[in-house]
Amino acid sequence: MVSSVTSTPATTSGTATSASSASTSAQTQSQNFLKLLVAQLNNQDPMNPMDNAQMTSQIAQINTVSGIQQLNTTMSSMASQFTAMQVMQGSSLIGRSVEVSGNTLSATSTGTAQAAFSLPTGAANVSVQIKSPGGQLLDTLQLGAQNAGVNTFTWPNASSYTGTGAPTFTVTATNNGTAVTATPLVLDTVKSVGTDASGAMTLTLQSGNSVPYSSVQQVF
Repeated sequence: MVSSVTSTPATTSGTATSASSASTSAQTQSQNFLKLLVAQLNNQDPMNPMDNAQMTSQIAQINTVSGIQQLNTTMSSMASQFTAMQVMQGSSLIGRSVEVSGNTLSATSTGTAQAAFSLPTGAANVSVQIKSPGGQLLDTLQLGAQNAGVNTFTWPNASSYTGTGAPTFTVTATNNGTAVTATPLVLDTVKSVGTDASGAMTLTLQSGNSVPYSSVQQVF
């Protein structure tokens, strides 16, 4: 089966249309400014005419405005091209396993569920509480001592869960009676890539969850 990239890159015609519209707008503003400047010169007080410094200042202001408009158009075009390029590069992640921030569990074809967590330091006692979406405790896994870094675990009873919605998990870790902050991580497979409303790349996982690319911790 061939996976498809869900995002459509920005087209050249769209970029050209945007640039043309911006150019027309800049020309209109320049023409309006010149008309106002001519009208001002025609109606100035002959006994107190506009000096050269004032005229030069006004011309410089309109040039600055036009320059900013052109810069904004260029930056917008570059952003669109960057987003399209990022999505095309992101398509190489389709079918790959990733480790992303999150605390949901999805059963595999073997009837088990696997996830992970990250520890800043080693912990002497680590336990994982698995709960239903409504907060009901489904199972508790005693993992014992775990090293600093990423640690994985498997929930062997995932096939027995018949509730609606994906179960979640929380990790409790201590070392010599002191709590160790654990960051939950989801292990899943990338199904497709796309972008959100802001243009940032997102990944749709096999479980159906959509996560930002920035949440990816590791690719396998």
